[in-house]
Parts: sequence; structure tokens; C-alpha cells
Amino acid sequence: MFTVLSGGTGTPKLLRGFKDSEDLAVVVNTAEDIYASGNKITPDIDSVIYTIAGVIDDEKWWGIRGDTFNTYNALKAMGHYEELMIGDKDRATHIIRTELLRYGSTLTEATLELCDEFEIKTRVLPMSEEDVTTVVSTPEGDMHFQDFWITFRGEPEVKDVRLLGALKPTDEVMDVLGMSENIIIGPSNPITSIGPILALEGVKDALQVKFVVAVSPFIGDKPISGPAAKLMKAKGFEPSTRGVAECYKDVVDVFIMDQRDNTDLSGYDFEVDKFDTLMTNTEKSKALADFVLSKCV
Repeated sequence: MFTVLSGGTGTPKLLRGFKDSEDLAVVVNTAEDIYASGNKITPDIDSVIYTIAGVIDDEKWWGIRGDTFNTYNALKAMGHYEELMIGDKDRATHIIRTELLRYGSTLTEATLELCDEFEIKTRVLPMSEEDVTTVVSTPEGDMHFQDFWITFRGEPEVKDVRLLGALKPTDEVMDVLGMSENIIIGPSNPITSIGPILALEGVKDALQVKFVVAVSPFIGDKPISGPAAKLMKAKGFEPSTRGVAECYKDVVDVFIMDQRDNTDLSGYDFEVDKFDTLMTNTEKSKALADFVLSKCV
């Protein structure tokens, strides 16, 4: 068994390169979860499930490919505006999750039920059952990460990023980390996607006795996607491949950066390898996934 730590965009691109298997577990960030129109939305978990199931909208990397927006538009016409543009099939996922939670299921149980609904073998696990929230501090005030990224389009200056809530991993997460000889840190945002997972009690300690392979979401000083640069800078890290290496230096054994990246990481106590990390199609995702697995023990 091996385990992948994932956020909602970069790592799902890598996950589409792996075979859907009972030997694979994915621990997913839940610090960006929100409620919309009474339903609990776990955007990173949904992106992982949809990707493995082969139904992700791979132009946006969220939602379901070919979805309709009848409910969203009807709500808008009635004066009820949702910040997130939620598709009809996507909304069905949120409704089922929320109903399961309402009737006593844990978030882990509800997520595994959704894995069954989408007919995937991979164990997709929320990082925590606790309500953990990523808060972004800006000159406009503190805001939920989703407000920063969706409402304000990631434009405000970022002064700080912090987590609110009890940082307790689930028993299931600690179990799969314990059973997995290899842990893969996917190319997701180091601060708001992978950071919350690593901040959970006991997770870093668990990783320090495992073989860890990390894939950088940067090429030099440019993030492949998303607002990682300004978030890293706000937390005191250089917004670059070197900054990512600093984030993971205490746990990583092999660090993979893009083949076009000339960053010198010779001072770090881990193996550095290069490969094409721009996963612009499924074939490139499979090639990178195979390369990552070749580095595992």
C-alpha cells in the first residue's frame, strides 16, 4: 500500500496517472470545506473522487465533466446567489454527503460511501473529522480561503495564513500512514493544501519513519497553478522550488522537480530528481506517476 497526500488541483492531475487500486489511499485536505445552500462541500475530496472515477471536468479541475447548472441558475433567478457555481450532478454529491452526515455518518464514512457510488477502489480519506478552516489575512480583513480564491479571485495581498480548529487526524488516516511504506506528497499548494495535513497532530512524526517522495508544484519561482506564491511568501518561505523544499525538508527522502527547473538544491539532505511535471494530458500524468513509483522503495 502507498498513500498520497492531496489537495484539489495539482495532485489530482498526478492521481489520474495511477491505477485505481485498493493498494492506494489518498489523504485529502479538508481545510477548504464550506457549506452552500445547506450542503457540505468538500472541494478537494470531490476533485480527487471525480478524477479517479474519470468524470472530472479536466478543463477547470473541479466539478463533473459535461454537468448542467439548472439548479444554480434557478436559485440565482430567485435571488439566491451562490459564490460557487455548482453543477447539478456535482450538487447531488453534496446532497448525499450532507444527508449521510445528518443521519450520523462520519465524514470518513460518507466519503467512502461516495467512493462506492462512483465505483472506485481507492480509499479516499478526509484528513480530519474536525472542522478545520484555512483563514487568509488580507488588508481587507480575515477571510475563508474560498472567499479569498473565489470571491476575490486571489487578488488581495496576503499578510498571513493560519488554521482554525482542532488539528486532529482521523484514526483511518493514521492507520493508512502506518501501513504504507511509501508516502507521496503531490504537487499541490504547500501552504493551503498539503500544509494542513502536515499540521495535524502526529502526521509529521509518522512521515519521518516512512519513505517520502514529494513532487514540486513550482518551476523555479513560478507556481504551475494557483496562488501558492503569495501564500508561501506570507508564511516566510521563498515562493519557489527552493521554498517548497524548505517546507518538506524534515520529511522528504526524494524531491522531484520539473526537468526545466535549474534550481540548485545541492545543500539538502535528500535525493533530487527531475522529470516533466507539466501534466497537460493523461499520458504525461501516467509518465510522471510511473517515475514517482520508480523512486519508491
